[in-house]
Amino acid sequence: MSRASTRARAARRAALSGSGPTRDDSVAEARFPGARSAFGLLGEVLLVGILVALVSLPVLTLPVALAAGVRHLRRYLRAEDSALDRFWRDVRAGLVGSLGVGAASVVLVLVLLLDIDLAATGLLPGGPIVGLVGWAGLAVLALVLFTAAGRWSPGLGWLGALRSVPGLLRGDVAGAAYLLATAIFAATVTWQLVPLVIPALGCVALAIVAVPERPRRERAATSTGSAE
Repeated sequence: MSRASTRARAARRAALSGSGPTRDDSVAEARFPGARSAFGLLGEVLLVGILVALVSLPVLTLPVALAAGVRHLRRYLRAEDSALDRFWRDVRAGLVGSLGVGAASVVLVLVLLLDIDLAATGLLPGGPIVGLVGWAGLAVLALVLFTAAGRWSPGLGWLGALRSVPGLLRGDVAGAAYLLATAIFAATVTWQLVPLVIPALGCVALAIVAVPERPRRERAATSTGSAE
């Protein structure tokens, strides 16, 4: 290894630790400064999965569990204060409002699953169409829950989070597709082996945080236009 390469690595380590000069402004800041360690990120995702699974055991509390997990993981990725007591404060702040969202979601899921089951029997006229509508309804419900959970904050509340969902989904169709793929993945692995719901929930929280933050073509185009 050359001396120049060794000095460059030492300079990067010193800049990151704060013991040396900071990096040049021409070097882009990390999008998620708290995720420098892959193993650390994996452990935090698993921790969030455990927390979300624990809080959502009554089922009706799944929305607030997911929202609190998303906020915890977002703080971790941004290298902010990610102490667990802040997770529990979010749970307490959003619990009451989320019960209505959770109850409505459970009722919708049961109705849609019943439609899908009846459509599969072949006894209903237009069974394939009914089944398709049922699956589409489940997909829309998952997107709404994921997007609202990512948007929720104690100040905005659940009503404000739900009101923002249509605009967010229209503004990022590709992101909605990524979230839907995440929902399908989580449902599939949980169906195959129930204990996998813990890492699946952690992955869902990570996707809710990361998908809106990903680089997009329109952003690149805007930056290019500004430069010109």
